[in-house]
Amino acid sequence: MTEPTGDAQTGPIASCHCGAVNIVLPHAPSVVVECNCSLCRRYGVLWVYYDAAELTGLPEPGATDRYAWNGKHVDFHRCRNCGCVTHWAPRSAGRTTRGINARLLPEAVVSAARLRQKDGAGSGKYLD
Repeated sequence: MTEPTGDAQTGPIASCHCGAVNIVLPHAPSVVVECNCSLCRRYGVLWVYYDAAELTGLPEPGATDRYAWNGKHVDFHRCRNCGCVTHWAPRSAGRTTRGINARLLPEAVVSAARLRQKDGAGSGKYLD
């Protein structure tokens, strides 16, 4: 399978394995975040963060399966077809940031960004 990469008019594309979910980023991320909370660690994800208004291709409600953990403040979405975790979205309408799974981006995009580690299992602070 060929990974969608984006072009000069768009940013990189985060695509699940089967290609059913394609989220177009406004620009390449400068930072990717590895969280050590029990869920992110098990998912094996890296996160990049954007305002929802900057993104193209966020799936419509019902197009993905969702899972809410702990305080149920955030829904983690996965492709209904291939099961890849695609993104998270807050349940509160006042929060506009979305976390996109950077593991779905082309490797060159991820490796060009700075890796930060977040202590989501404890303090919530960055460890670097």
